[in-house]
Amino acid sequence: MHIGFLTPEYPHSRVLASAGIGTSISSMAVALAARGVTISIFVYGQKEDHVLFADGIKIHLIRQRRFRFAGWVLYRKFLQKYLNKSIVLDKIDAIEAPDWTGITAFMKLRCPLIIRMNGSDAYFCHLESRRQKLKNYWFEKTALRGADHLLSVSQFTADKTRQIFDLKSEITVIPNSVNVKQFLPTGDEVKEKTILYFGSFIRKKGVIELAYIFNNIIKEEPDVSLTLVGKDVIDFLEKRSTLEIFWEVLSEAAHKRFEHIPEVPYDKISSIITSHAVVVFPSFAEAFPMTWLEAMAMEKALVTSNIGWAGEIMADGKTGFMVDPKDHPKFADKILKLLNGPKLRLDMGKSSRQRICEHFSAEVIAKKNIEYYKNVTGREI
Repeated sequence: MHIGFLTPEYPHSRVLASAGIGTSISSMAVALAARGVTISIFVYGQKEDHVLFADGIKIHLIRQRRFRFAGWVLYRKFLQKYLNKSIVLDKIDAIEAPDWTGITAFMKLRCPLIIRMNGSDAYFCHLESRRQKLKNYWFEKTALRGADHLLSVSQFTADKTRQIFDLKSEITVIPNSVNVKQFLPTGDEVKEKTILYFGSFIRKKGVIELAYIFNNIIKEEPDVSLTLVGKDVIDFLEKRSTLEIFWEVLSEAAHKRFEHIPEVPYDKISSIITSHAVVVFPSFAEAFPMTWLEAMAMEKALVTSNIGWAGEIMADGKTGFMVDPKDHPKFADKILKLLNGPKLRLDMGKSSRQRICEHFSAEVIAKKNIEYYKNVTGREI
């Protein structure tokens, strides 16, 4: 069985960028390859054309092409031609693509096309009550309706996406997974009274709410510190740095206890997770976030938002706490409860890892993906 993945991102040094979609594909691809599935990754929008191999996986870097007009169609047609050539030469049985931007709109491939819902632009606009460009909606709707099969990483995302695009096709739910051998508790010393957020520095992730939450914490415990790791993003409402907005919200006392680390190599984030006592994710818009899985796999107790997808990952009161991000005093109280309760933190952290190992490890999810691909392709490994 040979499965191809079309993606705008992937965690490799020669790829321009990687975030949640890239890490989720990588985790899945490596696990599938280890079980005998042949994997090809097609990373579009790159600065070069190049083919390389890593972890037994063939990775195609596809340079971004520029066209004088109708580039949004012509580049898709270029990708279609590239994919179809590889489908024939390498005998690829199915191609999987994300729903983001509807990259497969107008494509006709020589094998079944699967779209996995990690959250489209329309999905995130809906969750944020933000207007979407009609062109982007059209691309995503065309791509989803043109797919042969639909997958989603969470039931919440499947239901919302079906509603947004009025989809009639069946949607199978297979969650994201994490490599529990890579993300595991190290036994290294934890710095007490420390809070960590890692991910994009953007409004939809609840980072502005986190500034208000941290102000509440500092009033109660002046010696607590907060570390935010991630790339700053221009805020869509105020058209300026989200970090700048965050800083303006922080109290003078909170300024002294806050650190921002712009970017960390993917293979280094685990050491930062290890060293912090509590990990927080007050997000308003997710599908099935890799960051949550990674932190839980490392035996961290989390305080997260309580929206939709959260209940499919977290077990409230067991792996941490789920709270409305806009309820700043309550969110702060739950963080303080963990900071001041080392045994509670330890017990919840162990429950977190157990939940990940049982339900969301790469090994567990790889089996589900393989059975799904067998049904789609009619092929065995």
